[in-house]
Amino acid sequence: MEEPGFMEYLSVTCWRAKFMEAFFSHVLRGTIDVSSDRRLCDQRFSPLLHSSRHVRQLTICNMLQGATELVAEPNRRVLETLASCLHTLKFRHLLFSDVAAQQSLRQLLHQLIHHGAVSQVSLYSWPVPESALFILILTMSAGFWQPGPANLPCRLCGEASRGRAPSRDEGSLLLGSRRPRRDAAERCAAALMATRRKSEVKQMPRAAPATRVTRRSTQESLAAGGTDSKRELHPPATSQEASGTKRPSSAPAATSSASASSSTSSSKRAPANSAPQPKPLKRFKRAAGKKGARTRQGSGAESEDLYDFVFIVAGEKEDGEEMEIGEVACGALDGSDPSCLGLPTLEASQRFRSISTLELFTVPLSTEAALTLCHLLSSWVSLESLTLSYNGLGSNIFRLLDSLRALSGQVGCRLRALHLSDLFSPLPILELTRAIVRALPLLRVLSIRVDHPSQRDNPAVPGNAGSPSHIIGDEEIPENCLEQLEMGFPRGAQPAPLLCSVLKASGSLQQLSLDSATFASPQDFGLVLQTLKEYNLALKRLSFHDMNLADCQTEVLFLLQNLTLQEITFSFCRLFEKRPAQFLPEMVAAMKGNSTLKGLRLPGNRLGNAGLLALADVFSEDSSSSLCQLDISSNCIKPDGLLEFAKRLERWGRGAFGHLRLFQNWLDQDAVTAREAIRRLRATCHVVSDSWDSSQAFADYVSTM
Repeated sequence: MEEPGFMEYLSVTCWRAKFMEAFFSHVLRGTIDVSSDRRLCDQRFSPLLHSSRHVRQLTICNMLQGATELVAEPNRRVLETLASCLHTLKFRHLLFSDVAAQQSLRQLLHQLIHHGAVSQVSLYSWPVPESALFILILTMSAGFWQPGPANLPCRLCGEASRGRAPSRDEGSLLLGSRRPRRDAAERCAAALMATRRKSEVKQMPRAAPATRVTRRSTQESLAAGGTDSKRELHPPATSQEASGTKRPSSAPAATSSASASSSTSSSKRAPANSAPQPKPLKRFKRAAGKKGARTRQGSGAESEDLYDFVFIVAGEKEDGEEMEIGEVACGALDGSDPSCLGLPTLEASQRFRSISTLELFTVPLSTEAALTLCHLLSSWVSLESLTLSYNGLGSNIFRLLDSLRALSGQVGCRLRALHLSDLFSPLPILELTRAIVRALPLLRVLSIRVDHPSQRDNPAVPGNAGSPSHIIGDEEIPENCLEQLEMGFPRGAQPAPLLCSVLKASGSLQQLSLDSATFASPQDFGLVLQTLKEYNLALKRLSFHDMNLADCQTEVLFLLQNLTLQEITFSFCRLFEKRPAQFLPEMVAAMKGNSTLKGLRLPGNRLGNAGLLALADVFSEDSSSSLCQLDISSNCIKPDGLLEFAKRLERWGRGAFGHLRLFQNWLDQDAVTAREAIRRLRATCHVVSDSWDSSQAFADYVSTM
């Protein structure tokens, strides 16, 4: 998934508003010196207030420049205006920020998301994410709010709470009870997380101390960034409390620390075939008097890592619930119970309005960040679109699948679009697609891309001998609501039966795009096409990109004769590499008899002048074709061939067929002839072309021969 760029400007409807939006951003960041113009520095005029009503998307960069200025009291009206009109909030190239900047960002997000109209949050290009800042953005986007010690009481929160009773909205699904309901999927997720963590500790014993230091420093940043020291966090339940024996409330914190240390050491000495015992977490003490931050003793330091700070045991064990899955007990992620995880800072938080679109582009997710994201996703029912692009998920993809499965089971789940792309995946792409479709049967749009093949053809979840059937299974996929499926494949032949199983379960599919797909034989490709014809009767748009279809000419003709497809794309598929003299007439004959095909895109297929003139016969008088869009970009077309094509269209007298795309052809070899050809074509259709330098075209052509 690529970041939006040029396409954003194509969708601009009012350039005046776009200019005012850019002006607002430059004034906010200080890149425009308002003091240089006497009208802008007039005390009766505020450039930010004047342009704020035109702002639809706001970008925050680097060290959160602009956040402090927006929440300042002189700009209160500016922030109120932004809250009513701002829809998209973007973060680009963030760097490490101080506590004051994070406090300002906390207030800004609270105003724009919780009390505003922001529905989309996007993060771009954050090579080394700061854990505290990343978790802050995620939790605020999910609708959680807990003011920090430096934050003043929110005026809007007070106004909204007066005169109405609290409602059980989406927040109650996560925080409504102190003991979230656990189902089979969550128990499997807990087993996966527990065994994977155990395996990582065994494989990297020397890295553990450094990891604890990093997590502890992250906890300090989180606490300094907004955790109210005067608010006592909900103490996690220990293993004794979970079994029904409660610890006396007067037990000192040292006792809890000692029990945590002894439980940890005993779990290390336990035999391999025994289930690991839960490790009680250290209770957080209320700050009293003038005491500052909580002190950390050696025995309790291990339990005060980020896992204990972010995830706590949220309730007692349900009666009669089976805890063991396979050979792994549900409850050994650093001693906590992963199926009952809760965010301590969220236990005392209020739940407000949350965003509907979350996008993470090139933001590497650490284990802590992935756990936080997955925990929030499991109950983020307002989320409609999720984009995870090149985040280095690795084995965390299993946690993501479990959280998506839990989200799908929530009442009121609105997730309908998922865009997932990464360099590597522990699962083959078709297995991953099957798992996603199985976990989210109500999904409408799925875009998935993996650039490089997985290391194993049949990978197992790390640390577990057998993968749970709810993640990888051979059973049939239940029928789903998928309407648009886009897949980008890595190198290597793909098993056609797996793809066919997804297509068979997607009876509502309307658009299918396969990028760089390779099959073992033309027969496998034909099997996929036959499945489309039999099971996907609603399919309207079909796209193939960067696929070698030179040996699949029979299958291509089969597609062109399909009377249900309205748009077909063969992009860089080497269609005319073999038998062009025989294949072109057959292709034209199939298109002349197809009255439902509206669009044909053939970029990068070496059509040449001869092929273009052959396609002209599609628009002849004896043709029943209703083709109205033709893309012949990057096809080595010369000006004389284009001119002859235009003359044939004029001779046959056919009406305009809509749009003709001519990008990156060899039209610069004879500019005069090219202009004449385009002039004639514009009398019958809308021509889209460019001024392309073809000096490198021959070298590119030879390199791909």
